Amino acid sequence: MNDLSQLKQGVYAPGNSVDVAEALVAGSGIRIDVDRRRGRGAALNISGRFEQKSREVFDDGWQTLEELPPFKTEVQIEKPKTAITRNESPDISFDRSINPYRGCEHGCIYCFARPTHAYMGLSAGLDFEAKLFAKPDAPRLLERELAKPDYKLRPIAIGTNTDPYQPIEKEWRIMRQILEVLKEANHPVMIVTKSAMVTRDIDLLAPMAEKGLARVGISVTTLDRKLARSMEPRASTPTKRLEALRAISEAGIPAGVLVAPIIPALNDHEIERVLDSAKSAGASDASYVLLRLPLEVSPLFRDWLLRNYPDRYRHVMSLIRSMRCGKDYDAEFGKRMKGSGPYAWQIGRRFELAAKRLGLNLTRRQLRSDLFVPPLGMGVQLSLL
Repeated sequence: MNDLSQLKQGVYAPGNSVDVAEALVAGSGIRIDVDRRRGRGAALNISGRFEQKSREVFDDGWQTLEELPPFKTEVQIEKPKTAITRNESPDISFDRSINPYRGCEHGCIYCFARPTHAYMGLSAGLDFEAKLFAKPDAPRLLERELAKPDYKLRPIAIGTNTDPYQPIEKEWRIMRQILEVLKEANHPVMIVTKSAMVTRDIDLLAPMAEKGLARVGISVTTLDRKLARSMEPRASTPTKRLEALRAISEAGIPAGVLVAPIIPALNDHEIERVLDSAKSAGASDASYVLLRLPLEVSPLFRDWLLRNYPDRYRHVMSLIRSMRCGKDYDAEFGKRMKGSGPYAWQIGRRFELAAKRLGLNLTRRQLRSDLFVPPLGMGVQLSLL
């Protein structure tokens, strides 16, 4: 058995083209059997970083692993105190967002939100995409927050952490209820998703867009269906996303494409093709984000890369580190989205030139903030006049 076939089968031995330390992903855990994680992005279920004890699944020789059930999606109800989450990050364009769900069934291996599951005592690996939390009270809480006399209006971003249109939204419909509250209050909203389910809510978004209150961005990482299936196993296919982009645009809703993440030596050669396809589908603006590997995301991504592209592993990681000051990730504001160094500069210039050639980003209408009507009721004292 040669080195490449060994790597593809998960066999790592001294002498392989990938160092043993890297192959074991820095001791991050034992891979979950493929039959138990079928249709999932991660192969590891590393204990959360705040846990006092670390647990691993291993074969004790008594075939006990064969008795373990497959990972199935479980949804628990979370009862937050507020619906709106605020941030003060200087390198993003919004200061507030809403997350209808915690965790994401799409299972994107690169998702920078994975480490947030550690706050629930769960793993950023398979737990993040299988043990989900829904917030059915979010629409009611949002209505109450918007009704407060001291509420200061700014556009709300949705989909910046986990996808509001992940598969469980079909049943829970929390995102739709949130949009209904925002529509009634004439509140501006920005949505980012990689799900074609967003077209379900065109009946809400189109009237809002007509008033200048809504904008939708569709994330298109790759046009390669095989790569997308492996990297984003339960997200809409690239074709479906482009179809959704077209439907959104034709409905009169300002539509953009987010090429994210760009991964060197894996999908960066597709930048121009993705932008070209998005423009043809009706996109009016475009942006990109370089791959981010904070905390637990790094070992999960490296394990995925070893399983799926072992022959590119060294090259991909070398380029990533060349754009992150020699590390897997650099969280410095201003650098974390775009990276630094010659290769990052090249990606940025390619993106800018392609967008300019296609006529993207020429104009971007600001969402209106002068139509807002605070919700009535919800415990707010009404006027006596």
